[in-house]
Amino acid sequence: MDAVRLILASRRALAGGADAAEMMAEVWQAQALAQAIGSRLAVSGPPELRGEALGLTELAGRGCGVLDPPELDPGDLRAAQLTRLDDARETLLCLGGLLGEVGIALVGMASAAADETTYWQCMEAIDAADESRDRVREMLRKLAAREEVLPEDTQDSPSGV
Repeated sequence: MDAVRLILASRRALAGGADAAEMMAEVWQAQALAQAIGSRLAVSGPPELRGEALGLTELAGRGCGVLDPPELDPGDLRAAQLTRLDDARETLLCLGGLLGEVGIALVGMASAAADETTYWQCMEAIDAADESRDRVREMLRKLAAREEVLPEDTQDSPSGV
């Protein structure tokens, strides 16, 4: 499935989370999806994104690692459903939005945490989501810089193509 469709499904699921356990599962799913997207970009994305994409993979993995993994059927893991990443820019824009929503959800969960363990899990996951979002922003900046350079290169070429 295309990355953007998976991100949109994650955003809907996160918005519809009913209780803390369901919200934590959706946060974990979103971090796992960010990790998978980072991996895909690191391997086959634009060359200038590969370093940041590796960083995203690592940070999102940390976001998953600080949370208790949800009990999911393998078919329910959105990250495992990722088969295509058609448009890096659109994917990164959507992923940045998802990671922002993850941070907001985690702040709410941390504020309502009944125990210190859950509070600190949320705080560490907030840091990971925020740092992952920073990586996404940096990749978007690099894509924008690349798009500025590419039109100039085509104008300078003899054929204009």
